[in-house]
Amino acid sequence: MDNVHFSFEDLKVYQKALDFTDHVYSLTDKFPQKELYSLASQYNRAAVSIALNTSEGSGDTDAQFHRFLQLADDSLRECVTCSTIAFRRGYISKEQNQSSRIMLLEMFKMIKSLQKYLKSKSK
Repeated sequence: MDNVHFSFEDLKVYQKALDFTDHVYSLTDKFPQKELYSLASQYNRAAVSIALNTSEGSGDTDAQFHRFLQLADDSLRECVTCSTIAFRRGYISKEQNQSSRIMLLEMFKMIKSLQKYLKSKSK
């Protein structure tokens, strides 16, 4: 049997979102136990949400895809806040926070570009 492949898996922003999710899980694995059901859980869920919304919206109309990309962007912004809190609490280093922010900025730019493209197609 050949590998089953879905078209959204070709989206660079989706691939970057999966990479970021791996990054976040590796960070939160080292958070204190007391954060397991709070900041760590929230950070993980927000990171996963970027990939989920990107994939979910890609199979719909351009307008719906734009809406799902906005949800991905909202989760991305949530990740910025989670990373900042984790840094301020001493759970991650300055370098880890910066690395997260760089990845998030790259995805942010990709999402905004894709939204702009979708909007221009609808005119």
